Amino acid sequence: MATGETGGRARVHGLPAENTSFVGRRRELAEVRRMLSDAPIVTLTGPGGVGKTRLALRVAAVVHRAFPDGVWLVDLSSVRHRDLVARSIAEALGLRDNSARPALDMLTGHLCDRRALVVLDNCEHLVDECAAVAGAILRSASRLRILATSRHSLGILGERLLEVPPLALPDDAAARAPTRLLQRSDAVRLFAERGAAAAPGFAVTMASMGVVAEICRRLDGIPLGIELAAARLRTLPIDQLLIQLEDRFRLLVGDGEVVPRHRTLRALIDWSHDLCTVKERLLWSRLSIFAGSVDLEAAEAVCAGEGIERHEVVDLMIGLVDKSILIPRRNGPVVRYRLLETVREYGRERLERAGRAPAFRRRHHDHYRRLAGETRARMSGPDQRSWLARLEAEHANLRVALEYGYTEAGEAQAGLAMAADLMYHWIHGVYLAEGRGWLERGLAMETRPSGARLHALWTTGVLAVIQGDARGAETILRECRSLGELLGDPAALAYAALCAGMLALAREDAESAIPLLEEVVSRQRSIGDHTGAVEGLIRLCAAHSIAGDEALAIAVGEESLAMCRRHGERWHQAYTLTVLGAAVFRQGDLPRASALVSEAVRLNRSLDDPRGVGLSLEVLTLIAAAQGRFGRAARSYGILHSIWDMVGGRPLSGYMHPVAHGEESELRVRRALGESAFQAEYRRGAALDYDEALEYVLGERRSPAASPGDRLPPLTPRESQVARLIARGLSDKEIAASLVIAPRTAEAHAQRILTRLGFDSRARIAVWVTERDQRG
Repeated sequence: MATGETGGRARVHGLPAENTSFVGRRRELAEVRRMLSDAPIVTLTGPGGVGKTRLALRVAAVVHRAFPDGVWLVDLSSVRHRDLVARSIAEALGLRDNSARPALDMLTGHLCDRRALVVLDNCEHLVDECAAVAGAILRSASRLRILATSRHSLGILGERLLEVPPLALPDDAAARAPTRLLQRSDAVRLFAERGAAAAPGFAVTMASMGVVAEICRRLDGIPLGIELAAARLRTLPIDQLLIQLEDRFRLLVGDGEVVPRHRTLRALIDWSHDLCTVKERLLWSRLSIFAGSVDLEAAEAVCAGEGIERHEVVDLMIGLVDKSILIPRRNGPVVRYRLLETVREYGRERLERAGRAPAFRRRHHDHYRRLAGETRARMSGPDQRSWLARLEAEHANLRVALEYGYTEAGEAQAGLAMAADLMYHWIHGVYLAEGRGWLERGLAMETRPSGARLHALWTTGVLAVIQGDARGAETILRECRSLGELLGDPAALAYAALCAGMLALAREDAESAIPLLEEVVSRQRSIGDHTGAVEGLIRLCAAHSIAGDEALAIAVGEESLAMCRRHGERWHQAYTLTVLGAAVFRQGDLPRASALVSEAVRLNRSLDDPRGVGLSLEVLTLIAAAQGRFGRAARSYGILHSIWDMVGGRPLSGYMHPVAHGEESELRVRRALGESAFQAEYRRGAALDYDEALEYVLGERRSPAASPGDRLPPLTPRESQVARLIARGLSDKEIAASLVIAPRTAEAHAQRILTRLGFDSRARIAVWVTERDQRG
């Protein structure tokens, strides 16, 4: 079963921490809230640049307490294939499903009894599919609400529409004093705030208020246009800004075929384009190739050349940030940049008009094809977590590159090879089913015997085994073995044997599994693939344990552990520690078993792998029960329930290690405590958040900053702890290191703090914490 995070406290997921404040829209905010109270779906419509997304995000932040099961943002702007709409929603909701069932079935099953709000942003290019998916979800989830943004109605039953108007313009009565002008006109307030950000010291005064009012009228109150114009105050005085606007708009008078507001926005973007240098314009158009966001390294790799030197890219990007074309956002230690969708479309038009779009689409594909291959090669070293995090940040671009491979003539084999190279990305994240879908799509297209097909076959087999699709895995493995023998590929034969051994482990058939896994280790050693050999050794340790030969299981596990440490391999080391700990537990050395598996939990926490944590905790729970620590075992069962919910269910039985007699152990704990006491401890465990659960499992004491007496209402103890570290100026990466949590977890805590306090920057958190302490 696929489940996500639920509970009694409302949570807001995926809403970005905006660098700028939200201005106005009180009437629209009230109207959307009223509509959501009695309509299953509300769609915000209007042209690009009018502020649909910003309004939707503000509504979500304001109403989140009315949705105890959470508020979720799903940005569909980078989704290009209709089959990925349901999958993208599931990913945004954090659903991890180990099964092979369709994403829409998973969604409807998960949301059927939830009171939650899902924000579907940028639906216009996939209206039919968005309508179909939204309709199916709402038919099964009567308490769910959907807030969509689209240039067009979705046209589904129960949909209510709100056309987002431009911001309120100044009237003559308001233009008599700066204070009244700012109070009565949202357009002027927005211009004033963005102008002050662009040119510190700028303010609406008695001398400038008439000019500011006229500028906002000329811009028709369109938020994007106002922001682009306000950015010009870096280089132009206010009166010159108005003159240049009037000169530019005078050229549009005769263009009667375009809606006036569209003409206004187009003129502003044209003007921003004209103010860019030749090379900034080139970079703008080339950056439009990227989906979602881009980091500097990718921008340099794809966009340099043909008039732009690689070393120039960083300065050109800074220039585009200064002109409000690019929006920077820190993603852990890396700064990523995005284009607003309207600005991206403009750049894409320019690239198409210049005839260079095909060339840069290929360069984009080639870059991410190389990234996938390099990540696969680097996964056996100590930097595997950073490589996986990089793929996570680039997921939208990986999708675009894969789509290019499957739709561009003659590129299907390259697309298939790329999908196979991303195996660990599919396994580690929430993309297991999506990865198998890309692989099977490529296998259906590229049917010729080849190394790429062989690689894809055994990768698909691994994913099928993890999903528990034994029949599908067996079919794939038959072809994999046959083609591997035909091509004489020892790596493919090794991985085919690995998958077959995993299937035997799932059946707890040690007699069949052991020779298959011994074959894996032998083949991988012969070709020098130590990661492949470790994967075989981990399962071989489990197989010997199932067979009852604990001494041999321990010897194999220690061999695997030594190999991992020799090569700095942390992910497989964590799983080795778990299977080795299970074997040591079966042998009866409970203290050593506990130490080994606790080390596995710490490693899995640092790698942000909750699935690995769950497998380790199963062994720790058995150890606690065997030690007679029944209260601890009962609480751990509750924690396990939450973890398996979070990752979409326990992996295939026998996937990594045997947990024999687990049901008997739980029954023993229930009898020892009594049902009432067992349920109380179980609920305490299930109520802990992920970080709190790991602290409990590892016996870690909370630092003084997290003690109940030092809590900062309305924050939780952990959020209070993170807020204090933010106030000290620590980055998400530094906070993660300080608290021994994953950077992504630290970033999520920071985002929840911003949302809970209604702040728009980390600086405001720092001020708030300082003020609270001074009052304190």
